Formats: sequence, structure tokens, C-alpha cells
Amino acid sequence: MSAVTITFVEPDGTEKVIKDAVVGESLMNVAKDNGVDGIWGDCGGGCACGTCHVYVDEKWQDTVGKPDDIEEMTLDMVTEVQQDNSRLCCQVNVSPELDGLRVTVVPAE
Repeated sequence: MSAVTITFVEPDGTEKVIKDAVVGESLMNVAKDNGVDGIWGDCGGGCACGTCHVYVDEKWQDTVGKPDDIEEMTLDMVTEVQQDNSRLCCQVNVSPELDGLRVTVVPAE
């Protein structure tokens, strides 16, 4: 298994760089395992709560891809902060192509 580097920008602007994200893990698990502030994952990664909402950096949007229909429905619960680059990080798995990925944690309402 290889590791990749992921940068999470926490709600207060602090950058938390994770240099050993394991391929195959969800971004939510990576964030929780490394104490990233603002990633709660209340539903345990079931795409049901929106508490792992992040904004994907513009240059990474095509690589990360768009949310599927189920994720879109969950994101609809947070429409006041939803943007075109919104994703639930429980639905994004670490892959070698994401080495260097940068996401911003959406502040809790």
C-alpha cells in the first residue's frame, strides 16, 4: 500500500498536512484519524448527515469528481453552505491520483 499527501484547511484557516494517507481509506477516516477540526462524520461514513462536508480545491475538482445522486441529496440538507465544489469526504476515497489534494473543511453552522 502506498501513502499520499492530503492537506485539510481547518475552519480557522490552519492547514493540517497528512503525509501518510492510506490508499483506499475515505478522506473522512483520514481526517478523523488525524484530528482534523470540523470533520465529525456523525453517520460513520454512511452519506447521511453532512458533517464531513468539504470544499475541494479548484484544481482538484476534475480528479475528485462530482457527487453521485445520493451524495447530492445529502448535500441538499446543507444548501446554505453548499457550493459547486462541495463534497462529503466520506464519499471520496484516497487514491494515488489524489496525492497533493487540498480540501477546506466547511465550518459548522
